[in-house]
Amino acid sequence: MNTTYQKHDVFVAIADPTRRKLIRLLASAEELPLHELTPHFQMGRTAVSKHLAILKDADLVTNRKIGRETKYKLNPAPLQEVKDWLSFYEKFWNERVLLLKNILEEE
Repeated sequence: MNTTYQKHDVFVAIADPTRRKLIRLLASAEELPLHELTPHFQMGRTAVSKHLAILKDADLVTNRKIGRETKYKLNPAPLQEVKDWLSFYEKFWNERVLLLKNILEEE
């Protein structure tokens, strides 16, 4: 797969557990600076910053500089693509379960 495409792919961005945790943390706050995010992980600021950059490349995170500090904020809009993809499979499995239930009730 083309790495440029992967860089901006929401599914690639949320595939990593660290990035999913960052999304959860940012979802629970208006904005958070890197120094408040880093203690939640067993890695340094540079590693957390790299994960934030991947989320930013996927448009899941925005940032703004305030003096020497950078604050990060969740942009949940790209997650709609994930929701739409999952809803298709939710419908698929609900229909299969209903079909199985009907078959079992016939016997």
